[in-house]
Amino acid sequence: MNTFIVFAHPEPKSFNGALFETAAHVLAAAGHAVVTSDLYRMGFNPVSDRRNFTTVKEPEFLKLQIEETHASEHDGFAPEIEAEIRKIEACDLMILQFPLWWFGLPAILKGWVDRVLAMGRTYGYGNIYATGKFRGKRALLSLTTGGPAEAYRQGGFNGDIDAILRPIQRGILQFVGFDVLAPQIHFAPVRASDAQRETWLANYARRLSAISGEAPIEVGDY
Repeated sequence: MNTFIVFAHPEPKSFNGALFETAAHVLAAAGHAVVTSDLYRMGFNPVSDRRNFTTVKEPEFLKLQIEETHASEHDGFAPEIEAEIRKIEACDLMILQFPLWWFGLPAILKGWVDRVLAMGRTYGYGNIYATGKFRGKRALLSLTTGGPAEAYRQGGFNGDIDAILRPIQRGILQFVGFDVLAPQIHFAPVRASDAQRETWLANYARRLSAISGEAPIEVGDY
């Protein structure tokens, strides 16, 4: 199995960093091919503009979808974007590792989505959802929160975590064709003991060791 892990946290020694390292180690040890994009260490620029392309379709007015489609047809993506797209195209499983910030993706990861999931190459012209470009591939969100689990239940003060994640799981991953696996969520690791965090890492490692046979979930309507 080819796995692509995208890591978005500014501190490599964080619990997110430990989850990232655990996934890469466990999957590689199981014989899977693992490639990664450590966005902060790469200095990935999240700003989507003409730097995405080496080609130009409309020089007087920038509409990103027009330029993305043109680049898709004329091998016109900038090298750093082309490299990321190829990582997705080659993978069987994609893992996004990140902290939940302001009920969404960190800016650097959202910018990665904006720049890399390009129209024409990764979606469009009827290639969405069940007919998406990445159908047959699976995706997993591995994330941490600042608040405790009870804050993210129905009726909790932050609301249902499934509803919070739906724009990512449905509006991004399923939109381009991925089957979505149940999210790996660790609530408030900053408040957990060292022993609890070690238990969480061990449980995640066990899950990953059997991830090849895991079935996707239904992403509900919220």
